[in-house]
Amino acid sequence: MEARNSEMEMLRRDLQALTERVDALGVADRGGMDGGSAGGETAALAAGDEFWALTQLQSRLADHPATATGAVLLVGSATLPTGEAVAWQQSTGTEGLCEVSWEDRATVLAALAHPVRVELLRHVLGGIRATAELAAIESLGTTGQLHHHLRQLLAAGWLRRQGRGSYEVPAARIVPLLACMVAVER
Repeated sequence: MEARNSEMEMLRRDLQALTERVDALGVADRGGMDGGSAGGETAALAAGDEFWALTQLQSRLADHPATATGAVLLVGSATLPTGEAVAWQQSTGTEGLCEVSWEDRATVLAALAHPVRVELLRHVLGGIRATAELAAIESLGTTGQLHHHLRQLLAAGWLRRQGRGSYEVPAARIVPLLACMVAVER
């Protein structure tokens, strides 16, 4: 297990170095990478290099035993409506990923399967973090319903307490949450 953790850490460092090199080259125009433009175009698409991240990832797969059969990379950089900047990168080799049980992940995904919960997360990312302020938003239901949804999101790790009666989306969950929202676009 320790060897696997060491391998994953090495992969994370390699991918972080790659991200920094790409950023230094100015390949990605962050102002245009909101994923919300017509047809899902990004600045990379406009530059004619739509798979730059994939190309770089694939070029590094053979460099590490944990990624010999493939890897999944989740990366993002965004400025939230509050003005807070967030950047996150997470990766894993795909070796054995389809062979292990995914049951434990179902609860985490299920927490996002309710319209009020995703709306609640959107409001928290937008800066409305106090329970009293959230309770004032009619679309989030009654105070009892709000607390039920908060408990579900806390248990799944999509939210954490920021203080008494205040919540935040943990930094490590912001990009995965936004990626989920992009992934379900049609």
